[in-house]
Amino acid sequence: MRAILSLLADVWRLSIPYFRGEDKWRGGALLAAIIALEVGWVYVIVLINEWNAVFYNAIQEKNYAAFVHQLWVFALYAAVAIGVAVYQVYLRQWLQIRWRTWMTEKYLTAWLADETHYRMRLKGDEADNPDQRIAEDINSYVSQTLGLFLGLLNAVMTLASFALILWGLSGDFSFNLFGTDWDIPGYLVWAAFGYAALGTYLAHLIGRVLIKLNYDQQRYEANYRVDLVRVRENGEQIALMQGGPVERARLLSRFGHVVHNYWGIMIAQKRLTWFTAGYGQLSTIFPLVVVSPAYFAGAIQLGQLMQTSSAFGQVQSSFSFLINAYTTLAEWKSVVDRLVGFERSVQETQAEALRSEFRRVPAHGPAPLAARALEVRLPDGRALLDVAALDLARGERVLLSGPSGSGKSTLLRAIAGIWPHGHGEVGIAPGARVLTLPQRPYLPYGTLRGALAYPDPLESYDDERLREALEAVGLPALAARLDESGPWASILSGGEQQRLAVARALLVAPDVLLLDEATSALDEASEAALYRLLRARLPQTALLSIGHRSTLIEQHERQIVLTREGEGPARLVDLPPAPVAA
Repeated sequence: MRAILSLLADVWRLSIPYFRGEDKWRGGALLAAIIALEVGWVYVIVLINEWNAVFYNAIQEKNYAAFVHQLWVFALYAAVAIGVAVYQVYLRQWLQIRWRTWMTEKYLTAWLADETHYRMRLKGDEADNPDQRIAEDINSYVSQTLGLFLGLLNAVMTLASFALILWGLSGDFSFNLFGTDWDIPGYLVWAAFGYAALGTYLAHLIGRVLIKLNYDQQRYEANYRVDLVRVRENGEQIALMQGGPVERARLLSRFGHVVHNYWGIMIAQKRLTWFTAGYGQLSTIFPLVVVSPAYFAGAIQLGQLMQTSSAFGQVQSSFSFLINAYTTLAEWKSVVDRLVGFERSVQETQAEALRSEFRRVPAHGPAPLAARALEVRLPDGRALLDVAALDLARGERVLLSGPSGSGKSTLLRAIAGIWPHGHGEVGIAPGARVLTLPQRPYLPYGTLRGALAYPDPLESYDDERLREALEAVGLPALAARLDESGPWASILSGGEQQRLAVARALLVAPDVLLLDEATSALDEASEAALYRLLRARLPQTALLSIGHRSTLIEQHERQIVLTREGEGPARLVDLPPAPVAA
């Protein structure tokens, strides 16, 4: 019972925000219309049940005129039923796509807000494969929730309608047991309830293992799909290293988990199907077996037999709703668990970000960037860096160097505001824009125009500025391809991608530019040319670079080195100024 209440609470928490949100009127109207159609459907079924008695009595009495009349009545009922069925599906799909759209916008907004997606990945928590949560689980949740809700509503209304009919048709069942006379009013209702209750209990015992198996199957499938995408995205590196056999073995190992778990689902499903199929076949004949003694005793006519059998079947089917929907319920429960886990992870990550001891404050004085008392830590809590002070003046170029693994990139992440572990104060001048160029630029799929303008909207820059920026960084051949769509991360070489990233910096003209080995794929002459370009085009931009080449020293006024003594955190040491290249 506690598990059921917990599930219902989770479903309420996932569902009710939509019906209280900005789309509540349309969503509520669609849901009301669908419920009204369900009521109409049940009413038509009740009318057809009553029609059964008249129709089969006409057959038994060989009354041809009544027989033909009832065929026309049935045609009318059937036409209404068809219309109801069509609009049930149409309005349900309409509500489904609106609800899914609302949930997708909500989840995408929460996941991408304030770099939550990055912080969640650092945590490595239960919300694995967020792409699956947003793309597949939301769709499954909405469709299955509507299906189960409407199915349960139909079962309840059908039960309420036909239980009264069946009770009236049942009469009293009298028998003598141990010398005592027993009378059971409405015995057919109790027979249907007992039959369905026993079936539901047995179905739960047999099929409950499917809940965990379905949950695991979705996780294994998502992991396998993610690895396939990684192979596609890193195809060149894998091909150059001839890593095909290793990737094949790794992918087959991932797929092995999919297959092994699926065998478990197959076995569990087979057991459940043995039971449900047998239960369904027995359900066809069980009402007739229960009702037929009264017919053969002459107590009822054929029409009453068929009406009673139909009513009994409807009541028994309503009681058996959980049996018939058990597989869907198992899948639905796993989807609910995954979405709840995703929401919980997003909320916890955002709460941790609010509790972060890194503070971004307005910088005082002329410097656009001023960091004070920074302590950068690893996720396990170990201190990585201690930074007493770091100031960048307007137009100043500073080179940050040090051994690999000393924490240079992590320091840039802390300054950029995406690293959550540690404490300190990062001052940014009011209105100043900070732009970070990582070593491996991100190029979204789409037009070259969109890749170049990223992360700003497409309309931020006209064609002349885009072409001029490409030509300035040494990519004149791309200037005529702005509207060409494609996987630019695969089309362009590493050096071309880094040139394009520098073109972004020229367009944005940030107040602070952070470069994390952003020119490492270029030769030294090309690298020097880009640094001279940045100095000429962005004379007021404060620039902080990470790099290992000694030739970078002459492109900066200051050089800061990360040094570590013993096992303690690394610290910044200013080296004497070097001559700056013209």
